[in-house]
Amino acid sequence: MKTNRIKTALFGASCLTSLGLGAAPALAQDTEVSIASADAGETESGTIIVTGSRLRRNEFSVAEPITVMGREEMTQAGFASVADALQSNAITQGSAQINNYYGGYVTDGGTGANTLSLRGLGANRTLVLLNGRRLVPGGTRGSAVAVDLNTIPSAIVDRIEVLKAGASSIYGSDAVAGVVNIITDNELKGLHVTAQTNVPEMGAGTEYRLSGSFGVHTDRLSLIGSVEYYKRQQVSYGDLDWASCPIEGYLDGVGTELGSGDYIDPATGKPKCWTIYGGGVTINTLGTPTRQGIGRTSGMLGNFNRWVPDASVTTGPFPGYAGVSAYDRDSFDSDMLKEPVITGASTLTGFFSATYDTDFLGNAQIYGEALVTRRKSSSPLYRQLSLDYWEGSLLLPENLRSGRVGSSAMTPGTYYGARAFIGYGLTDTKQTVDYARAMGGIRGDFFFKDWRYDAFAGKSWNDGRYEAESFLTDRLAASMDVVQNADGSFSCASLATNPTCVAAPPLTGDVVNGILPQEYRDYIVANTIGNTKIRETTFAFNIDGPLFKAPGGDVQLALGVEHRKQSYNDQPDPNSISGNLYGLTAATPTVGSDQVTEAYGELFVPILSDVPLFYRLNFTGSARYTDYRSYGADTTFKVAGEWEVIKGFGFRGSYGTSYRAPALSEQFLGATSGFLSSASDPCSDLPAAGDRNVNQQIAATNCAAIGIPEGFIQTSGITVYRLGGAEAGLSAETSKNWSVGAVVMPDLPASVGEISLTLDYFSVIVDNGVSDLSGGTILNRCYYDTNFDPNAGLCRLVSRDENNALTVISSYVNLSQDVVKGFELNARYARDLFGGRLILNANVTKYTEQSSRLFPEEYRTDRNGTVLAPDWVGSFDATYKIDKLTLRYGLDWTDGDSEKTYEYFAFDETTGISDPDLVDYYKQYYSFIVPDYFLHSFSAQYDLGDYAFTIGVRNMFDTKPPRITQAGYSTTGNAPLYSGYDYKGRTFFASVAFKFD
Repeated sequence: MKTNRIKTALFGASCLTSLGLGAAPALAQDTEVSIASADAGETESGTIIVTGSRLRRNEFSVAEPITVMGREEMTQAGFASVADALQSNAITQGSAQINNYYGGYVTDGGTGANTLSLRGLGANRTLVLLNGRRLVPGGTRGSAVAVDLNTIPSAIVDRIEVLKAGASSIYGSDAVAGVVNIITDNELKGLHVTAQTNVPEMGAGTEYRLSGSFGVHTDRLSLIGSVEYYKRQQVSYGDLDWASCPIEGYLDGVGTELGSGDYIDPATGKPKCWTIYGGGVTINTLGTPTRQGIGRTSGMLGNFNRWVPDASVTTGPFPGYAGVSAYDRDSFDSDMLKEPVITGASTLTGFFSATYDTDFLGNAQIYGEALVTRRKSSSPLYRQLSLDYWEGSLLLPENLRSGRVGSSAMTPGTYYGARAFIGYGLTDTKQTVDYARAMGGIRGDFFFKDWRYDAFAGKSWNDGRYEAESFLTDRLAASMDVVQNADGSFSCASLATNPTCVAAPPLTGDVVNGILPQEYRDYIVANTIGNTKIRETTFAFNIDGPLFKAPGGDVQLALGVEHRKQSYNDQPDPNSISGNLYGLTAATPTVGSDQVTEAYGELFVPILSDVPLFYRLNFTGSARYTDYRSYGADTTFKVAGEWEVIKGFGFRGSYGTSYRAPALSEQFLGATSGFLSSASDPCSDLPAAGDRNVNQQIAATNCAAIGIPEGFIQTSGITVYRLGGAEAGLSAETSKNWSVGAVVMPDLPASVGEISLTLDYFSVIVDNGVSDLSGGTILNRCYYDTNFDPNAGLCRLVSRDENNALTVISSYVNLSQDVVKGFELNARYARDLFGGRLILNANVTKYTEQSSRLFPEEYRTDRNGTVLAPDWVGSFDATYKIDKLTLRYGLDWTDGDSEKTYEYFAFDETTGISDPDLVDYYKQYYSFIVPDYFLHSFSAQYDLGDYAFTIGVRNMFDTKPPRITQAGYSTTGNAPLYSGYDYKGRTFFASVAFKFD
């Protein structure tokens, strides 16, 4: 059996593309097309299988919008990888993605993983397929819930099809928000070599890609494969002028300049960069019990508990040190500028597929496919080291030995009298992920005429190794327990049983300033290693074919069964399991398995065809029975219809349900620790009573009720532990997904050109959704509750120690509801012009709601139109091809906001109203205003057949991300941490492709 490449006419007449992307209309085409089925294998000429269906059709016709991106469109747009293309606005419609901006964060899949979330509903609700077969979640650590896009073989991709609608009844439970199907080129012939580089103008973050692919075909045998190497250099804070000096960014009244309400640095007369509340950490500082001394800034006698070494202070109660407050202490080290804004990574990918045609078992075709990927990534992390010197320790100067500050993990069974806040410098973290998938099967003619069968089995492996240089608590504690030697030096008291122990250096100004003996540095730091193993085995059998003829054509039926088994085993370093990591994320093992058996069917009924008012009327229905070992059984269904009133004008609609059992990591995640800044404590640094807003007054009352003193300032970071939800009774989630739309494709004279328009309304409602509440959400919902009970509700997850240091427990729970609604418009115009071909494409999404609520009795909180959830997103591109030259201009648009973010933060879930007084208060002191954001690109491609050259520029006008106050959102510099903004700036790209037949 042979297949044909997608005909150019299919994309020209049937796909509304934006960057080569868009919704495929549900209308009939005169074009004869042939597509290789990604779901059911190769098809005979003249039949089509589209993502979202398992049925072969004889025309390109779908009842839901399909977005398509071809390989040439990816090249012309300058995407360096499939991951970049999939995370672009044209695919994601503005929803935030986990990409390479998250190097210093605890993310699903671990550092370096890239995932895809459609409709903003989460990567765990977006199904990613390769040639119609699901890919297993990938990455490191205990919360890999989605496919790592780095595993996709870019070199061999022919096209990407995206169905932005629920398809659980077709593909299984996790196709809630939509399906992405990456389809490889199964007709490649000869040897193809491609090289590409993307070079940011700023001089960092260069990307390289080199690939070779081949195809060999005989009468019976086809062999196709590729090998690809990709490398991305790191982009650091110091490489970006807009990120190298983050400020807190408070206002001093409505309309004032960002930072006008900040602490002003006397040395510069400007807002201070890298404060402890604005990206910096306390360093070069000594912490003691409150005592008198000379102030660093005032030069006057005062009471302080934080000090910086200062040789100029020779008099007063504490010579050698100057007292500092929160803002005049040291909080910046030049090594912070070396931390990544965009992580560095390299991947090596191999892909191989083969088919062999036989004369038995219904002219069966035996097929197989293998994918192997190795990803290496790294993310250097700046570390502060807090050395807690024991109360009365000989390592302390005599004038500090009698003080007592508190207790810590470094002082077991005793107290510490002084703490040195030391800027330690950069520590290394890195990940190596080996991903492999092998599958094979047989397909051929079934017993009935024109029926086909397909049986296959597959196995997937993800083996991840993650490493981090970490301070070890037991070594730090041992180094502080010392005895003095005869020569005045110090040794560890445990030296007899712990011969490698190195005593901590006596406390001096140099030590506080980070000058530590190298021997001591080597002792207290160890390379900690964890390993993540994910396995999945799949068996499936499908049949499909015609049942009988209806007035509109053949009624088609597909039936199938599938069995999947998955296991998850994440084993952190033993020091992490035992809680021996000092000031760094710790975790316990995540171990679990599950299996599911499913039976499904799909029916296509062409009711009418080519009659008055019913040029085409089609109905599609599908259903799936799902039985999980862990969560029992349920049934999902979907119905869809297409009504083409006259040729070129029609309507379409669909309604479906989904049932998603929690992923293994959602069920069994071992306790994983993370951290929030001290400023996240609602009880910390509250304004004076007369200056408090409504929420602050509520928090003040609640904090006082548990004994928090007036004027309390939190000095410790907040520890957050994430847990799996199986033991807490986590249940499966359900959802409803429906859409309705219109398609206009009039048959116009060639002198006018070709016009295609589609407009669709979509609605997705997820009930009982599985999610992990953030530590910040738990704290705010606890302390801003007028019915505050420290031992009930979400406050049960919050605890304070004797020093008021906070710990928050966050587990996966079932939230009440998530809702996403909106409109999607696709438009395409094409015509011959001046001897060439002009094509204009536009894709615009208008969200009307992006809301959620935690509990059934609450009002839904709508984030639509806020900083990280734009309500308008659009993409546009224009291409003009004349002879061998193709010119392309592209535009991405993300809507800004001047009001909705303030209303979002002031919204009260119990009343459903945004407090106008609170909105006004926020506008006085916080800047959450972001302008519309535009990214322009341009490229030129010259194709000589066997050789093709492409050059271009992305972010042509070097548009910087907007700046906001560092409050409420995670930020990079003062830019919101959001995948829709470009952090690299103007980037030039070039690629060259060679073909050797």
